[in-house]
Amino acid sequence: MSAECSSYLNADKVLVSGFSCPRAGGDARAVFCCGFQDVKYCCDDPHSFFPYEHSYMWWLSVGALVGLSIAAVVLFAFIITVCVLCYLFISTKPRSKLDTGLSLQVAGKSSC
Repeated sequence: MSAECSSYLNADKVLVSGFSCPRAGGDARAVFCCGFQDVKYCCDDPHSFFPYEHSYMWWLSVGALVGLSIAAVVLFAFIITVCVLCYLFISTKPRSKLDTGLSLQVAGKSSC
């Protein structure tokens, strides 16, 4: 099984001639033509899109984890601040009720 990669213009606008997969001296399992319009290569997975090693993805993942961690800390600090402000607002309200000026009387008894 083999595939033909057609010629293409790379990112530097240089014409790269077509080739067949697998390439001579390359991996014998790389029988598919993969890539985009400006970069093509032989690969062993027909659904592969990037000719790069996947180790760079770990750096993106570490960066995403650091960013999410910072966002989580900021959100946590915001929630704690709101809780503290609500507590202070509730605890500093005056606890005494206003005097209406009316005295309470027990029903059924009259005062003479």
